[in-house]
This record gives sequence, structure tokens and C-alpha cells, in this order.
Amino acid sequence: MTQSPPFRADHVGSLLRPQGVKEARRKFYEEKSIGAEELAAAEDAAIRDLVAMQEGVGLPVVTDGEQRRSWWHYDFMGMLKGMDIVEQEGSGLQFTGVTTKPKALVVSEPIDFPEDHPMLGHYKFLAETTKVTPKISIPGPSCCHYRLDPANTHVEAYREDIGTYFDDLIKTYRKAVHAFYDAGCRYLQMDDIFYAYLCDPKIREEWKEKGTDPDWLIGEYARMMREAIADRPEDMTIGMHMCRGNFRSTFVASGGYDPAAEAIFSTGIDVFFMEYDTDRAGGLEPLRLLPKGKQRVMPGFITTKTPELESMDQLKRLFDEASQYVDLDQLGIAPQCGFSSTEEGNEVTEDDQKRKLELVVKTAEEIWGTV
Repeated sequence: MTQSPPFRADHVGSLLRPQGVKEARRKFYEEKSIGAEELAAAEDAAIRDLVAMQEGVGLPVVTDGEQRRSWWHYDFMGMLKGMDIVEQEGSGLQFTGVTTKPKALVVSEPIDFPEDHPMLGHYKFLAETTKVTPKISIPGPSCCHYRLDPANTHVEAYREDIGTYFDDLIKTYRKAVHAFYDAGCRYLQMDDIFYAYLCDPKIREEWKEKGTDPDWLIGEYARMMREAIADRPEDMTIGMHMCRGNFRSTFVASGGYDPAAEAIFSTGIDVFFMEYDTDRAGGLEPLRLLPKGKQRVMPGFITTKTPELESMDQLKRLFDEASQYVDLDQLGIAPQCGFSSTEEGNEVTEDDQKRKLELVVKTAEEIWGTV
């Protein structure tokens, strides 16, 4: 029987791209030697295999691993009305020791969520493929601002008043939430990683130098999320993932959640996926701000960046510490991030990925007796 979220064992969403998908994407996008149908067939086959893997390790929830995407966020955003993702010199994102492909977000007209957004179909395929709860992850509204260079904003109303842009983002995401619900989705996750970025002292200073108060920005990001999901149907669960960057096992930001925790927990989100695999995430003290009730935090004590497997004793100690700040009943376990936030993937193998997901399930069963 399919369980309903929230779960004790969960994961963020992206999974390594199998070789068949990598080859098909290269042939379609670079060589132009196959058609869209052949690419889709390769993605379909990979998704079926990955769903079987997730079900096989005992997870109560599965994703499509973002097999149809190049990025965790740009693909979704580029499919919105008024937004495009373009190649732009100097626009590569700088991670620790490595830079991404030079892609940039451009806003050319007022934004909206189109009725035929392709990811609605992506969700439907996943739902038809699994016997457990299907979940799709999309970027949260903050991504559409944080990743936007003001020079790439070609809507006068947005240039003159950023509040107008934020209001249109709320409307766009509100439509997205209801469109996914109408497509059958009862578990939607939004990746809003920039709360964590804005806790990094260096990044906070960079925003101040640009004339923006990072604390104001955190508050606005929380307001956008809160208003975007406020009227969701009662039987729809919304999750939110936060991390400090994930590209080929590297990162961008460091710093505890302290400057943003109160805003994060004010959003009305049901399930919080919070990176906690290294000291870069700071201490667990901010969890004390989680309101008592049904909301749940999934501390990411299990890393997706390296193959080494965490010990059960280590994980139990971490949960003992976490329970000093939040009731154990409001906790669960998930990896710190996805395994493949971009199509390049992290520096781990498919076997490493499977063992990490098995550990998620085993940890949940060990601590709570269920997934």
C-alpha cells in the first residue's frame, strides 16, 4: 500500500545519469544524430530502471532522477513563459575549483506558468511507472531572482520595481502548484538553496556591495514561498531543499543556517531537506526554531559528494544531538543533496548511490522502526 508523505526516509531527487542517457543526450544535443523520440526512449528506460532501484532499496517515495534535465533548475525555468536560458560568455557558475557551462537566465517578457509546461508530463510518466509515492523536484521561486543578472531583465516594470517581479513570481508558482496537483501530484518539492547561500558571510557582503540587504532578501524569498503555496490543497505535501551548492562534488557556500532559520520555518513548508554533511553547514541549534507540530526536518547527514559510507553509530549520535533541539518525531533522514544536480553528476558511482539510499532506509528503520 502506498504511504502518504511525510516519510522518515526520503531523498532530494536527482540521480546519476546512466551511460545510455548520457550517450543519447550527446547524440541529440551535440551531434544532432538522433531525434527527440529516440532521446525520450533512452530517458524513459533509465527512469524505469531507477524507479525499480529506488523501490528495491525500500524507499517509500521515488523521483525520475531528473533524467530529462541538464540542470536541477535552469530546465524548469527556461520552460516558463517569458524566461529563456541562453549561452552567455562569462556566465558560468563558480564552484570550488571548477566552473559550470556558461548558461544565463534571461527575462524577455512578463513571466507565467504555461499550461503545457513539459514537466507536468514528466511527472505523469513517473506516476505511471511506480508503485509507491512519486515526487517531482522543481526550483523554488527564489532561484528565478538569485540567478538573474539585472542586465538580463528586459521587462521595464521589473527593472523599475523588483517587487513587481516578485509578485509575478508568486502568481507563476501558485499556478505551478495547482497545475502539478491537477496532474495528480500530491508531493511536490521546491529546491530553494539560496537561503543557505545567504548565510555565507562572503556572499552576504557581495549582496551588500550590490546594494541589497541579504536579510531583506531572505525575508522576501520566504514571503514568495509562503504566498505561492498558501492555498495549496490540503492533501498536497510541499517539501523544500536547501544546500550550499552541488556540482561534480564541489560547493559554493559555507555558514550555518542561523541568519535564515526563522524565515525558512515561516514558509509553511511541510518537509525541510537541510544539508548537514559537513561543518560548512554549521551547528544543529537552528532546528530549535522549527515550530512544534507536523512539519518535519530531514537532516542531510548522509553526503552525496563522496563514496564513503557513514556509520550507523555516527548517524545515531547526530540524531541524538538533533533531538536536543527538535522532537525526534519531527525528524527523518535524507541525503544532503541530490547525486546529480547537473547532468555531469557527482564523483560517485551508481553503486555508491545505491548504497547511500540503502543507508537512508536502514537508518529510518533503525531509529523510527519505519520508513
